[in-house]
Amino acid sequence: METASQVIPLHVAILDREKCHPKKCNHECQYYCPPVRSGTPTIEFVDYQDQPLINEPLCIGCGICVKRCPFGAIKIVSLPEEHGETLHRFGVNAFRLYSLPALEEGKVTAILGKNGLGKTTALNILSGVTVPNIGNFDRPGDKDEVIEHFAGSVLGTYFKGLYSGKKKVVLKNQYVDKIPVVTKGKVSEILEAADETSRLDFISERMGLTSVMSRDIKECSGGELQKVAIAATLVRESDTILIDEMSSYLDIGDRVSISLLIQEIAKEKSIMIVEHDLAVLDWLADVVYPVYGEPGAFGIVASPRTSSRAINSFLEGYLREENVRIREYPIRFTSRSWKRTVAGNVILDWQDISKTLGDFKLTSSVGSIKSSEVIGCLGRNGTGKTTFAKLMAGVLDPDKGNFSSKLRIAYKPQYIYSEYSGTSEELLRTSLKSRYEENFNRAEIFRPLDTEELLSTPVTDLSGGELQRLSIAVTLATEADLYLLDEPSAHLDSSYRMTAAKVIRRVMENNRKSALVIDHDLYFIDLISDELMIFSGEPGQSGHSLGPMNMKEGMNSFLSSVGITFRRDGQSGRPRINKPGSSLDKQQRESGEYYYLQQQ
Repeated sequence: METASQVIPLHVAILDREKCHPKKCNHECQYYCPPVRSGTPTIEFVDYQDQPLINEPLCIGCGICVKRCPFGAIKIVSLPEEHGETLHRFGVNAFRLYSLPALEEGKVTAILGKNGLGKTTALNILSGVTVPNIGNFDRPGDKDEVIEHFAGSVLGTYFKGLYSGKKKVVLKNQYVDKIPVVTKGKVSEILEAADETSRLDFISERMGLTSVMSRDIKECSGGELQKVAIAATLVRESDTILIDEMSSYLDIGDRVSISLLIQEIAKEKSIMIVEHDLAVLDWLADVVYPVYGEPGAFGIVASPRTSSRAINSFLEGYLREENVRIREYPIRFTSRSWKRTVAGNVILDWQDISKTLGDFKLTSSVGSIKSSEVIGCLGRNGTGKTTFAKLMAGVLDPDKGNFSSKLRIAYKPQYIYSEYSGTSEELLRTSLKSRYEENFNRAEIFRPLDTEELLSTPVTDLSGGELQRLSIAVTLATEADLYLLDEPSAHLDSSYRMTAAKVIRRVMENNRKSALVIDHDLYFIDLISDELMIFSGEPGQSGHSLGPMNMKEGMNSFLSSVGITFRRDGQSGRPRINKPGSSLDKQQRESGEYYYLQQQ
């Protein structure tokens, strides 16, 4: 068996042990392997019923085993020439991480990259939850070895303080939806038990938690659970704070207010975040470490950059300093976004819609949707966006008013449940029937969203991001006149968010269909939208929809309510939040141009 002390391989071999079923195949991976056929033991089965062992230093990277495996369980990936020594490895033919980001005192540091590249593993190592094994996966990590490995560096000093107990580090986990499973009681009781700084009142007020303090944790929404998790992290005594995915479930208003709070706290300590909302990451972070590699196979932390340079490199798909291409195509933002016009016939209109659900009431202004256009929906949580989508989809009936016509509607709800008992392929075939085989769907939807890699996986075993990609694919591949997608960017990493936006626009343009998309990621909304609907009101009590309206009018209305202004990046054309109180921020507020200046 290969060990870390052996020759460093040129290729990484990954075996998905859940997909591999040696009793149900003829060991095609071994039989067709060219080196094996020549007498080199590149792929071995210790026992006939055991899963194969792939000897990476002997692998020539031909990829034949990948194609021949009937279950799609093998992945062979070439390593960059300069990847360094393995820092942590999960086992033979398993994921490995090659480097770590460093924290800086008084700054917010961020990690940017696809899911599956080791960002969470890096945070677990920096928090002390995981002790890196320096590639020796057959034994537990050794703290002294880690300190010696990083001796003479900033990370060496960091780990020496962490392992001695002199440095206190707090980690916020990304899985906030699991909080009610592991924690019981009222929000106030949970946060009071976590409070080591006597700042609970201040933190809870800044984060808008005061109104839910008496609520039982199991009754909290996803956004409320996220805020509870962040608050519990901020009120603990610490020198370093690590936050894994801050913005999930939060609306843009909460993302802005919590970012401001984190920036204040960062003046006194080191903070590191993993974040997929690029607008928030750009605004919040002082230093960004891009991560590249192959999801599920290996991850390499690149050199640090300013947030602007890191995000522009990410959107370009090329890390110039490392000479590494991380995407086949660049992502472009156009300065004409607010000027977009769509010539099409009205396919649906409405007026005076109202719906009461318990203590909440939604009302609407007059509105219509034209063919071949994408309507983006923005608004605070609890102001009726999802309720409006359900009314349009026919899931709910309005108390007053109606929609002008009955359209074929494909609806992706906000919360997706993985109760389907079969595989992803069975779900796609059952849902889409003959449309599953259509070339357009395969080329323009399934392939970009990488649903092919999910086909043999049971739906119940999919991660949140995988389930989201599958749901988007099913929705867009369904024959319909109007597509309703509620928070399609949720659980997706930054790369898949940009891909999903591109796929949605392409499907609507090529098929001359229309879509209404609810989301909180302003990059995502800016990329896909022709017009906007804005939802305002008192969260949880009342909501009112306005529009659709043009991008400029809609964004000005929404951003003024949130209290932020946007400019265009000179290099990439992407939206960027202005620093509060900056000369450009003041100028745009005074002119009422919250969504870019007109000359931009």
